[in-house]
Amino acid sequence: MSAGADPSVRMNEVLDRAVANSLRRSPERCTSLGLTEERAGYRFVDKVSDASKQAAREAREQTRASLSELRAINRDSLPARDKVTYDVVSTAWSNNLASAEFEVGGGAGAPYVVTQLTGAYRSMPNFLNEQHPLRTADEAEGYVARVNGFVSQLDAETAIIAEDAGAGVIPPDFVIDKAIGQLTRFAEGGANQNLLVQSLVRRLPEAQAIPEASRAGYISRAEAAVRDGVIPAVRRQIEALQRIRPRATHDAGIWRLPRGAEMYSAALVSRTTTTMSPDEIHNIGVELIAQLNGEMDAILRAEDLTRGTVAERVQEISRRPDQLYPNTDAGREQILADLNAQTHEIVAMMPRAFNTLAQAQLEIRRVPPFTEAGAPGGYYQRAALDGSRPGAYFINLRDTAEWPRFTLPTLNYHEGVPGHHWQISIQQESGSIPFIRSAMLGFSAFSEGWGLYAEQLADELGIYQNNRLGRLGYLQSATFRASRLVCDTGLHAKRWTREQAIQSMMQATGDLESSVTTEIERYCVQPGQACAYMIGRQAINRIRQQSTATLGARFDLKAFHDTMLANGAVPLSVLDRVLADWAAAQG
Repeated sequence: MSAGADPSVRMNEVLDRAVANSLRRSPERCTSLGLTEERAGYRFVDKVSDASKQAAREAREQTRASLSELRAINRDSLPARDKVTYDVVSTAWSNNLASAEFEVGGGAGAPYVVTQLTGAYRSMPNFLNEQHPLRTADEAEGYVARVNGFVSQLDAETAIIAEDAGAGVIPPDFVIDKAIGQLTRFAEGGANQNLLVQSLVRRLPEAQAIPEASRAGYISRAEAAVRDGVIPAVRRQIEALQRIRPRATHDAGIWRLPRGAEMYSAALVSRTTTTMSPDEIHNIGVELIAQLNGEMDAILRAEDLTRGTVAERVQEISRRPDQLYPNTDAGREQILADLNAQTHEIVAMMPRAFNTLAQAQLEIRRVPPFTEAGAPGGYYQRAALDGSRPGAYFINLRDTAEWPRFTLPTLNYHEGVPGHHWQISIQQESGSIPFIRSAMLGFSAFSEGWGLYAEQLADELGIYQNNRLGRLGYLQSATFRASRLVCDTGLHAKRWTREQAIQSMMQATGDLESSVTTEIERYCVQPGQACAYMIGRQAINRIRQQSTATLGARFDLKAFHDTMLANGAVPLSVLDRVLADWAAAQG
């Protein structure tokens, strides 16, 4: 770095080096982003990331060095736009380092390397099936190479399971049991039936550039790799989990781990980008549940439902035949069709709330059946930067009874428009946000806070004007996110049991025990993450109220939203400053 160079130039040099290092460590991300080899700086289509602890340590040291270089630059000498980037990146790196100091699993916010939700056995098959392209012979060769590379990832994580257990870090018994169940299902049946092979069988016929005569060879090589490499590695991982299972306890929170309280504190800072204590977060949740239950009660009374708790009455509606889809393939297809219709309706309303409109297309898909048992209700996958793959969100359709009709619109607005798909697409399409911010760094409190704010925005736009039960679903969803604050802090700071947390959430929301159980077990393995949603939404609302108070009649909601999304995902502390500066500049 040239010492006398312009501070902005120096900062960009630091960021460019950090991006290059990060991309080199994650070939899967290069594919996911739709990068060219020239942009990535190397050939990545046939490579997989190193899942070992040593690789994680090297990544941490590179981040530490990059942060030192960044802090050597005088922030005050930077123009306003670059000050935002400086603040965003330095906060992200500081939080990541604080989390990674706990050398277990994926750090403080993901302390167990293999669970019902995490591990290469979950991420890699989905990545190869959903994101690895199969348009050319080179990409087909890369696919087979990555199936072989998947074996090394599995074995690296198997080694970490044993090493972490030696340090006293063992997942709860129910987490191990769920992970073993899913790993077993993945290894069952012949290699030719495995998703990794079936993905080729399904997709190769669509690849015009791959000669028909070559296709059987790729399928045969992938089948051999799965049979001789992947399935034995999965079985080794099952055995590693079975070996530590006798030492597992039923205690659900990370308070029981070495330095567990410190770990949870670091996880909360990273996930919420605030310094709020577990008690503060817990109490916000308790107060919001009471407020939201009051609003739900009013709707239920309007529906002539007056007996029983709010949760009991919501459950009563959830069981009504007019609210249930058949638990069949036809029922699942109808859910997807209804979600697409709701998307068209809300997209038409977007010019009322935004000047800048997202361009990327959105697809709504089913969570792959082999992972649906432990997967969350829905999740989003961003569009490729090169436009080769649309944005998509996945809905878990393992049991259609988990999706009564009145609950579906809110999921749509959170995952799709104006939620994750809208926000991330605008971020990627802006052209003015540095690559490290638009594609490499994420802030749950902003992105999940926006997703929850998007649910509220749909309500404010009048989407439920003729759909009282749909609004009940919106309020139930907000209550669910408030309950997350209570349950996550309950599990990890107040030493609640898994069963206590399940009962607490069911009483707050009226959700089915099956879906609540999946949620609670998720919080057990991703401490702090569940707090990001409502903490983020409340911060956005507070900032909006402050801007309204500052500007009065001059407050422009479209300009407020445009300013927020134009800056991309940022820590909440940075969002505060950006929008306070915007409000001041309107004078």
